[in-house]
Amino acid sequence: MKIIYLDNNATTQIAPEVFEAMKPYFTEDYFNPSSMYEPARQTGHAVAEARKVIANCLGHVDPKEILLTGCATESNNTAIIGTAHANPSRRHIITTSVEHPAVLEVCRELERNGYRVTYLSVDRQGNLDIGEFIQALSPNTLLVSIMHANNETGVIFPIEQLSRITKQTDSSIVFHTDATQTVGKLQIDLVQGFPYVDLLSFSGHKLHAPKGIGALFIRRGTRCRPFMLGGHQEDGRRAGTENVPYIIGMARALSLAMENRERDEARIERLRDRLEKELAEKIPSIQINGKGANRLPNTLNISFHYIEGEGMLFQLSAYGICASSGSACTSGSLEPSHVLRAMKVPFTAVHGSVRFSLSRYNTDEDVDKVLEVFPQIVANLRKLSPYWDNERNTPRAEALNLVQ
Repeated sequence: MKIIYLDNNATTQIAPEVFEAMKPYFTEDYFNPSSMYEPARQTGHAVAEARKVIANCLGHVDPKEILLTGCATESNNTAIIGTAHANPSRRHIITTSVEHPAVLEVCRELERNGYRVTYLSVDRQGNLDIGEFIQALSPNTLLVSIMHANNETGVIFPIEQLSRITKQTDSSIVFHTDATQTVGKLQIDLVQGFPYVDLLSFSGHKLHAPKGIGALFIRRGTRCRPFMLGGHQEDGRRAGTENVPYIIGMARALSLAMENRERDEARIERLRDRLEKELAEKIPSIQINGKGANRLPNTLNISFHYIEGEGMLFQLSAYGICASSGSACTSGSLEPSHVLRAMKVPFTAVHGSVRFSLSRYNTDEDVDKVLEVFPQIVANLRKLSPYWDNERNTPRAEALNLVQ
């Protein structure tokens, strides 16, 4: 059975070009880049060149501003905890109610240690209220941490505007964005486009590099205490022997993404829009989460009233179709998505969401297969729902009163 992979916001397959670039550093150039002999110095030079590639892809920033980490979760932890430890005089943090757990759980831990955290709300389209954000800024605000795009809905937040407002209000407030879902998908220029962003996190495995490698941009002059101690690597900012093959892979993946970004973006968005349009035509009583907002071109989050997402995913999997019900880090939970709850998705649909997230490797044939099997999957599941009138193929009258 052919696998149709539509869960690229969770992880991506390694690009063949990336795998080829990595292979020599497993078998031939396997040396510790911190060692002094010549082969190791060559490996160290390869790491330095990879860092330059990453820096150039983010707007030609200084390569010394790129901290190489193990993943985006580590980058987020480093950004938030490192900033808190380096600036102990302030104890207020602003974030959103729809962040990834890698940010939310860190903020909750800081709350348990006496910090005050403001969680900004979103509207039914997933957008932030700029007025609420401005009101939240205070003389005690230490850090603003707001994601660039939501991993579940693809809704893009106006980071340039939010960071500019932050710095114009108080230049000493540190601004961090989790860009895990946007690096490699959108143009990110930290010099011209995001000049007020101090810290930016991302991960390799969302852009066709391997799992286990990430990065944190730390703008020169930003105070951020090291999170991992025990060695001199990364100019003393992160202890631990460098993961050379994966660093090389992430640099290659990012350069590939930037080379082909506009072409890939247009094609992926066309596939996403076609899938959205035809599913809406074929299946009644659905809602597109984030439809009225600016979204990532690859992400489609749909809620289906009166059925459970787990049942849909299980049956899609039987056809070799891989999708998800939200964040991969929380998909094992029976609780409804915190993102959809924050967007006030009705309880008749909040458990029935499916996220399709596409990549450059998806095709029209993939979309054809979903359109072929998914409407019948939904119809079969609704036959089991007490809220569905099977004869009329519509919700029962009493069920309509439950949707708010």
